[in-house]
Amino acid sequence: MPIINLRQMKKDQTGTIVSVKATGILGRRIREMGLVPGSEVAVKGRAPLNDPVALRIMGGTLTLRNNEADYIMVQVDEP
Repeated sequence: MPIINLRQMKKDQTGTIVSVKATGILGRRIREMGLVPGSEVAVKGRAPLNDPVALRIMGGTLTLRNNEADYIMVQVDEP
């Protein structure tokens, strides 16, 4: 199973977060949203210009900008 950053995931693709490379305030904000290693995540959609991305995590939906998604590494599930 390949490891890619969250920005590269396609719509309806799922995976498990393996690391969050952001530090400081951004890193803390990402972790507070529940985007922590071991969490299952699914891409539910993207805005017309592909930014932001809508995610499904822990039974909730949140949106994340692409520049924030670049810091999150995900092991994607095979189809």
